[in-house]
Amino acid sequence: MEPERPPSRTRKTTAKATTAKATTAKVTTAKATTAKAATPRTGRRRAGTPKTAEPKAPVTPPSDATAAVVEDVTRSDAPASSAAPEPAILGIANGDSSRPTTIPATLPVLPLRGGTVVFPLAVVPLLVGQERSIQLVDEVMRGDRMLALVAQKPEAPELAGPDDLYRVGTAGVIHQLMRAPDGTLRLVIQGLERIRVAEFAQTEPYLVAQVEVVPDQVTPGVEIEGLRRAVVDLFRRLVPLIDDLPNELAGAAENLSDPRQLAYLVASAIQLSGPVRQELLELDQVDAKLQQLVELLQHELAVRELGHKITTETRERMSKAQREYFLREQLRAIRKELGDEDENDDVAALRRRIEEAELPEEPRREATRELDRLSNVPPASPEHGIIRTYLDWMASLPWNKLTGSDIDVPKARVILDEDHYDLEKIKDRILEYLAVKKLRQERQARAAEVAEDGSVETPLPNDRSETPTDRVAREPILCFVGPPGVGKTSLGQSIARALGRKFVRISLGGVHDEAEIRGHRRTYIGALPGRIIQSIKRAEARDPVFMLDEIDKVGADWRGDPSSALLEVLDPAQNHTFVDNYLGVGFDLSQVLFLTTANTLDTIPGPLRDRMEVLQLSGYTEEEKVQIARTYLIPKQIAAHGLTVEELTFTDAALHEVVRGYTREAGVRNLDREVATLCRKSAREIAEGRTEPATIDAADVLRHLGRPRFFNDVAERTERPGVATGLAWTPTGGDVLFIEATSVPGHDERLILTGMLGDVMRESAQAALSYVRATFSKGSIADNFGIDPKLFENATVHVHVPAGAIPKDGPSAGITMMTALASLASGRPVRSDLAMTGELTLRGKVLPIGGVKEKVLAAHRAGIKAILLPRRNENDLEDVPPELREQIDISFVDSAEDVLARALDPLPTGRARRNGSHGRKDRGGARGEENGAAQPDGAGSKAARPTRRPRS
Repeated sequence: MEPERPPSRTRKTTAKATTAKATTAKVTTAKATTAKAATPRTGRRRAGTPKTAEPKAPVTPPSDATAAVVEDVTRSDAPASSAAPEPAILGIANGDSSRPTTIPATLPVLPLRGGTVVFPLAVVPLLVGQERSIQLVDEVMRGDRMLALVAQKPEAPELAGPDDLYRVGTAGVIHQLMRAPDGTLRLVIQGLERIRVAEFAQTEPYLVAQVEVVPDQVTPGVEIEGLRRAVVDLFRRLVPLIDDLPNELAGAAENLSDPRQLAYLVASAIQLSGPVRQELLELDQVDAKLQQLVELLQHELAVRELGHKITTETRERMSKAQREYFLREQLRAIRKELGDEDENDDVAALRRRIEEAELPEEPRREATRELDRLSNVPPASPEHGIIRTYLDWMASLPWNKLTGSDIDVPKARVILDEDHYDLEKIKDRILEYLAVKKLRQERQARAAEVAEDGSVETPLPNDRSETPTDRVAREPILCFVGPPGVGKTSLGQSIARALGRKFVRISLGGVHDEAEIRGHRRTYIGALPGRIIQSIKRAEARDPVFMLDEIDKVGADWRGDPSSALLEVLDPAQNHTFVDNYLGVGFDLSQVLFLTTANTLDTIPGPLRDRMEVLQLSGYTEEEKVQIARTYLIPKQIAAHGLTVEELTFTDAALHEVVRGYTREAGVRNLDREVATLCRKSAREIAEGRTEPATIDAADVLRHLGRPRFFNDVAERTERPGVATGLAWTPTGGDVLFIEATSVPGHDERLILTGMLGDVMRESAQAALSYVRATFSKGSIADNFGIDPKLFENATVHVHVPAGAIPKDGPSAGITMMTALASLASGRPVRSDLAMTGELTLRGKVLPIGGVKEKVLAAHRAGIKAILLPRRNENDLEDVPPELREQIDISFVDSAEDVLARALDPLPTGRARRNGSHGRKDRGGARGEENGAAQPDGAGSKAARPTRRPRS
């Protein structure tokens, strides 16, 4: 009978083709092939429908049909497999008891290998390869086609004997048989009923055993119905997760009302091991089979759902990656056709650089967004260049790169001493900072190690009083204030060398635009980051030593106030999120050690000055300059001019001469220039043929540098009455100030002030004149000091401060002006070796002033031997070097009377005290003799000799 053509069936997967020699294949293919052969033409047979007819002749299955391995053949041309795949369920035979099935008492036994177990009512394909099994099938096909299907034990040999088989199996009938060219047989067998092997009647040429039927026991009730529904529900959820099972199988299971049929259908469909299948087969109660199936289905469902979730996520990721890959390839091809391939390479290079830069989260998001924009902007667009420049800046900044080495405090001390002479307070402050930083790093590392070991964490010092932001080490902001040339900038370089960090410097002198600090917004053509970010990029590290030079010379106009922008930069509590207008994202400046320099604090805004720790560098004494020249300047200039220390030496007398006569300044910048000049002169002589070593002495200094530029003219200027020497503070250091006073008879009383005096200094002159008039109008006091009380009546008083081209202001010249007026009125000159400073009140009290060290240094440079200071400035004398305190007689005064008692020369011996009746006339004659006729032509020329004053 020709097999009828089966209807088509929808499948979830397509079976793979295999050759006839294949031992295993997908179960789905085998089931589909066999089902097509076994389904009658009259219509589509649903799963579970009994087969009503058998083919009269074996039907040849398609070439892609495969079957489960029953046994491995012993011939070399037979397929070999250690284990066969799971047998496929082709259908469930009708389990209706109205159709009796007679099972003979003696059946040939076909051993099943590879964990294969055939359940009753199941239709499965089998592959037969051993010679004895082929002979068994041939004998069965001549009879009723019935045989016993018994599984082998896992440890059984290839040729299984009676002891290698289980005792419970299934009686089955062969429906189809096909002989392959290699001699193997392909069978389609339907299980009929459970059987138990009683004993084996024959072992050769194949196994024959006496069997007895063991029917399944079904106990109707609510419990078995609940188990049936649970199995159906779990199986319905499991079928979509297994690609080898058709969706119709879940519907077939739902339509089965017989619990026994359902149990065998599900057991045949799902993937189970051989021992588990055998255990299910050996269970007598159907409800026990269903109970075990529920447990097996739940486990399989959990595993499958997890695997499906993992597979789905992986597929989604791969699909996204593949989609992006294909799109990029298409975009690359399009750009190649348009000639933009090089530009695409630039975008990829930028993307790689940004990934390597390890940007923080916020800058990384911004850079990624701009990269995506750059990929879509045509190269001809102006915006393309703007975006590309921005990304180049983002990739070039050192977001996470630190260069600081381990801190060695003794080594830092050696480095500071090598580079700078004296400056002990500055060095101590720097070493204290380094010590604190080292101690904090070591204890934080120790606490981290303890925490990793699981021990109790050791708290940091003052841990209870710390806020979360305090735990981040903030760098101090140090401001070096002093005259030019005292080593402020070089001190910053020494700090960087001691810390092992990079050193960067920017000058803020004359900066008026706020964008110089914060940068320009990207909306402007040619926009760039501010100078802070530019310097950080040049340093290639985010922890350099950063010097802001000339911070006192920052300006402000309609373009903004740079000082306000510096408030964020120099605030340790804010600069960890410094936002440059160009970058638009925060950059951490908290690890930068900011140093600032200034000549004066007066021009620095208060809020900005409050953020800095001020360290004063006042200047150097003559001896200190000599030591600096010998230790630092001379070796540097000798090496710079190609000389050796054996070829050129300097005597101490030469250095003192250079300091006194050629470099009257607070710093050593001009001293360095003069030493360089002497080295050039010597280098020229050596180049012209001189062979003997040269020694520079005082005479050589005069020969090489010419006449001295500065000389001591204090004595010459104060040799006449009405002239006093004062001390002033300037941004370039202290300076000596001469105040001259004279009076001219007239009809009214006036005060003339000249010399570019400021308002404060003018008021000091008016106060001094008022004090002299009010105090010395009393005859007794005037007689004590030899002062004419009517000198200033109906007279014009003129007070002049020489060097009129230089603006002057400040209150500290009050006692000097008062002394000059008193000297004029008394006719007694002021001591030529004395200078003074202090503010005067109308009551004659002397008030304290500032800049004591600078003024004392200026007096020492000018050859002053005695100084008058306000008594309340006595504590400031600690800043003055000890050698200066020994060389200069420093006296402290409380009142104007004390000043005059120490400043004016003593009264001449035998000179009569004058009273108000005749003193004015006699004083005029005396003055005429002293100031006029007694001096030759050109009198006063020495006092009027021009001198060069050290101004910066």
